[in-house]
Amino acid sequence: MAFLPLITSAQEEAGDIATSGGQSLWGLIQQGGWAMWPLGLCCLFMFFLAIYCWRETARKKYVPEAILPQASGFLRVRDIQSAINTLQSANSVLSRVMVTGLGKAKPNLPDANKGKVELMLSESLEAEENQAGQWVNYLNVIAAVAPMIGLLGTVSGMISAFQTISLGGMGRPELLAGDIGEALITTATGLVIGIPAMIAYFILKNRLGNSMIATVQAASNLVDDLAGENNDEGQEAEFAEETMVEA
Repeated sequence: MAFLPLITSAQEEAGDIATSGGQSLWGLIQQGGWAMWPLGLCCLFMFFLAIYCWRETARKKYVPEAILPQASGFLRVRDIQSAINTLQSANSVLSRVMVTGLGKAKPNLPDANKGKVELMLSESLEAEENQAGQWVNYLNVIAAVAPMIGLLGTVSGMISAFQTISLGGMGRPELLAGDIGEALITTATGLVIGIPAMIAYFILKNRLGNSMIATVQAASNLVDDLAGENNDEGQEAEFAEETMVEA
């Protein structure tokens, strides 16, 4: 029974230490110092940019599967204007590049059309890929910049720690705790932001590449339809009859 007061006192001290050791998220942000504000902006930008790029690199944004058979049928019978109107009904990358390419095509010269259209398609596809890719590349920028900001915060914290030591804080570790905490927290925060940003960058880059491959394949098939390489006389006659009936 004599040890009971000692045990109770030890438990109370342990509880006090646990309570004082726990920190809220806002407490960590405050302890991290000035570097936490640009890191917070990087985190928000990464989050919204990843969502935006995920939506913009979806396959349906590039290849409108629903209108491809109809556009292909018009190109097989050399009805370029109807094919353009059909493609324009869908807001997609394939529609934009094909409309640009078909603008140079001539219905009475199918063999000469392929080279002109393919040249225009190549230029338009490159422009579309660069435009979409620039947003994905910003994730790579965040992945590189966030750890560097964290490292800068670390250097700032260590400088403050050495200044504290120079002012007589060598034998008082509690005076160094804030500066060292700033150094460690900013480094960890920079890595916590940079690693997911790098992962998101590679995932979205591959997603964009797959969508562009599908667009190139669909565009190539439509150009072959225009050049007569995919034409079947029976299919042309059937499509012409269906078009006349709809008209």
